[in-house]
Amino acid sequence: MAVVTLKPGHVQPVWAGHPWVYAQAVARIEGGAVAGDEVEVLDPEGRFLGRGLYSPRSAILVRLFSRSRGTAFDARLLEERLRAALARREVLSIPSEETTGYRLVNGEGDDLPGLIVDRYDTTIAVQLNTIGLKLREALVLDVLGRVTGARSMVDRSSRAAAELEGFNATQALLRGDAVATLSFRERGLSYRIPCELTQKTGYYFDQRPLRSRIEQLARGRRVLDTYCYVGSSAMSAARGGAQEVVAVDSNAEALRVGAECAQLNGLAGAIRYERASASEVLKTAGRRGGYDLVICDPPKLSPTRTAKQRALGAMRRLAAAASRATVPGGLLALSSCSAAVSFGELTRALALGATDVGLRPVVLERLFQGPDHPVPAAFAEGLYLSTLLAEIRPA
Repeated sequence: MAVVTLKPGHVQPVWAGHPWVYAQAVARIEGGAVAGDEVEVLDPEGRFLGRGLYSPRSAILVRLFSRSRGTAFDARLLEERLRAALARREVLSIPSEETTGYRLVNGEGDDLPGLIVDRYDTTIAVQLNTIGLKLREALVLDVLGRVTGARSMVDRSSRAAAELEGFNATQALLRGDAVATLSFRERGLSYRIPCELTQKTGYYFDQRPLRSRIEQLARGRRVLDTYCYVGSSAMSAARGGAQEVVAVDSNAEALRVGAECAQLNGLAGAIRYERASASEVLKTAGRRGGYDLVICDPPKLSPTRTAKQRALGAMRRLAAAASRATVPGGLLALSSCSAAVSFGELTRALALGATDVGLRPVVLERLFQGPDHPVPAAFAEGLYLSTLLAEIRPA
């Protein structure tokens, strides 16, 4: 087996439990490793640190799947890890009669780096985001089918990740019955999302805690849900008794599907859907007096660390517009799904943006990705989703 030896000064994160070995941390590779191979990772003194899958085209050269020298990436390991992931979620009462859509495998958080599995009732959407997993696709699907009993498996691997790793993401049916629509329930709300619409694996399960909180806070309020996709937060607000709900997105098909989901749940008359630029709607809302509760959950602004400063500037401008769109004493939920933007940086962007327009935000709550998205304590990159719930006050 090939061996990857780290440079001095790059050992502690891996020793402490970080599952990634960056290319810049590697002193040498011995043993003729090729893409997708299992490799051992050693410190400069030759002490064993872990075993992982090798991705020579990526800045993340190795993703560790075990800290035990004798553990191979095989059917036994996969089944153990999948059953552990199921048990982890059962403790959280997931799934339930009210919730049949959730994240079943969250990569590093479930000790299966690069593997994402979302469950939509009887269908599972799979992301194989490394060359090592792609080369073991048949093995992964065999074990998934045996453990989950899913009727259908669809490929939702990231095309960007696949290109980087050196393979093609088919985004097609992998196993079982053909499926045109992802149907599931979340917190008692029913969804039917066409597969051709889907973003990521099809839906954003990670924002479940925010949607629950929005429903609790919405009663009697005028609510604006920007970047709404299929309007999950809007439906939560409507069910929570909001006085008015406006859902905004630039994707006409997403809005159409959102309206159908609202009708499915008896909420069609409670939500107005508007195809528009979220930033423009926020500016207009600010000039017209604003909303009592504004939800601002933009797409990833910083896909890489090199883009971070530009992303922080964009977040500051967005925070300014969203703050002005919120009535004095109203609430703003501002989210970032960029791991490169820390929680502290998001907070600073909100503070600066609101100050730019003469307002003062006071953070009341902090929310993160849901508990079906576990993250190793040593893996800060896994904490990618942050939301600030702030009261917007006059300066």
